[in-house]
Amino acid sequence: MPTQTIPILQAELDALTEVCNIGMGHAATALSQLMGKSVSIEVPRLLVLEPASLAELLDAQEVAGLHLQILGNVRGSILILLRQENARRILELLLGKLPEPGLPLSELEGSTLKELGNILASACLNALGTMLKMTLLPSVPVLECGAAGEVLARTLGLPPGGETILMIDTMFSIADAPSSGSIFLIPAAASLGVILSSIGAR
Repeated sequence: MPTQTIPILQAELDALTEVCNIGMGHAATALSQLMGKSVSIEVPRLLVLEPASLAELLDAQEVAGLHLQILGNVRGSILILLRQENARRILELLLGKLPEPGLPLSELEGSTLKELGNILASACLNALGTMLKMTLLPSVPVLECGAAGEVLARTLGLPPGGETILMIDTMFSIADAPSSGSIFLIPAAASLGVILSSIGAR
């Protein structure tokens, strides 16, 4: 998998991974309270990707994508991608019923995925904001379903104009049922500088 050669040190990636782990821990607590089921979310790795490699990485997978803008002193966007089978499994665990195969998601199913995206993005931004001593908030999620390349084109306008893409792998366990997803944090260039400067000052 190609990664972008940019001045981000391994120590900085490790620090960002730790911040993301803290955020996902908060998200797991919030989801557990919402669902009444045990939830754990771990971040096994964080990668820095070349913009062009994102579409290649996902290829033609069918996904559910949740796109949010970052509001506050740090600007950019967040895209949460779940493979269709993982999204369906999560909805079954959350709602007690597997979505009908081959049919568009119902209003309830779509709203449930949006709430999941809001919880994940808010937790990640809260942890990042704590590190930066800033208030960061997500916008209302926009849900897009379909082939990964099409979802990326609709939500991010890929190919992007040279932004750094941080790919956060996540491993979900809901009621002991494993699943996975990816969170793409795409800060504006100036905002990435702010984040890295803060990490360097720690």
